[in-house]
Amino acid sequence: MLEPGQKAPPFTLVDSSGSKVSLADFAGRDLILYFYPKDDTPGCTKEACGFRDAWDDLQALGVTVLGVSADDAASHVKFASKYRLPFPLLTDTDRSVMKAYEAYGEKKMYGITRMGVIRSTVWIGPDGRVRRHWPRVSNAGEHPDKVLAAVRAER
Repeated sequence: MLEPGQKAPPFTLVDSSGSKVSLADFAGRDLILYFYPKDDTPGCTKEACGFRDAWDDLQALGVTVLGVSADDAASHVKFASKYRLPFPLLTDTDRSVMKAYEAYGEKKMYGITRMGVIRSTVWIGPDGRVRRHWPRVSNAGEHPDKVLAAVRAER
């Protein structure tokens, strides 16, 4: 389990423009890394729009947001454009980063257990260490406000 204080697993993923994005790019800054199942689905849209709506407040607190799913770049471009998302969406097609961050595994939906993306968020501090981990987010719409409140509480 990702615990506060432990070093965040390094990653390099591609954003919707094809540029590589790495954890090391955010050294010295707070980073909210959130994992979501699929672009343009109801829960994922609520969550993305919540982070969009909190964007100015998070930026004022010195926090960057990155969204991660297994969707391809074309899907990310369409999703980000449709909802005017101001932060990068990263592609993790092989789910290796999701696995490292405990965002892929067994989950239960509608009484059926299967493997899939687990909606979760990790706050990584300027030192590259986990500040907070929200595993298995249950309410996608309310979650961004909870993340913002947690960041504000630490300031």
